[in-house]
Amino acid sequence: MIISLEVKKKLTNNWFIFLQSEICRQFQNLENLASKKKGLKSKKFFKQTWKKENKNEGGGNSFILQNGEVFDKVGVNQSTVSGKFKKEFASKILGTENNNQYWASGTSVVAHMKNPKIPALHFNTRFIVTSKDWFGGGIDATPCLNDSKEKIKFQNKLKEICKNNKKNYQKYKNWCDKYFYLPHHEEQRGIGGLFFDYETKRWENNFKFVRELGITFIDIAKSMVLNKINSKWTKKNKELQLFKRGKYVEFNLLYDRGTKFGLNSGGNVKSILMSLPPKPKWK
Repeated sequence: MIISLEVKKKLTNNWFIFLQSEICRQFQNLENLASKKKGLKSKKFFKQTWKKENKNEGGGNSFILQNGEVFDKVGVNQSTVSGKFKKEFASKILGTENNNQYWASGTSVVAHMKNPKIPALHFNTRFIVTSKDWFGGGIDATPCLNDSKEKIKFQNKLKEICKNNKKNYQKYKNWCDKYFYLPHHEEQRGIGGLFFDYETKRWENNFKFVRELGITFIDIAKSMVLNKINSKWTKKNKELQLFKRGKYVEFNLLYDRGTKFGLNSGGNVKSILMSLPPKPKWK
């Protein structure tokens, strides 16, 4: 069955809106649970909505929760935008050889945890249209303390979803390892995960994979939080976490494609920089 481009846009946009809502619902439940155990009033997500300067080119919204019992800071973004890429940036994007117009929709999440024993988590999936159309995205974890069992469990979950969708896990893992690398420190940002881009073939299969990856992200996040929600941590653990956050900032400002894409497509600066963690430190 041939699916028209307009139907593809509508289906993906609806999915990304639903996924944002579901992630916020599940994360709010985690925050409520942790706060209730301590007899505290739960912190809530607050919403920020934005439009591009040309309102006909769309916009998006961010749901942010800060200073919670689970999350030091978590942001869940969704946007659907269109327009023209800047000429100097268009040359780096697939399908812009003769036309720099684009349409893009996606959901992104960055979660920085209060407990340093729980990894920071990043997830995003997107559908982009130029003269070509494709899916991209990924999921990765950045712990500040080693936990080999958690790492194996995380990787096995990602292997499973790749196998179920006939995707090459090793290819996506290697891509992730290469992408989330800090050359000036000669180290990975975290323990990796999956990264993929320019998936232009088998649209229905790719859309199914993107949807399942979103649900898998929620499952992984809930598992990591609930496994360690009551774990004790020390001042030294927290210091390590804050230094790790410093490197997280460096990566996102120097190398991250999503940051560059957002800034070069007229996105909202506050939403783009939502990924930056609170209270980073440098030695």
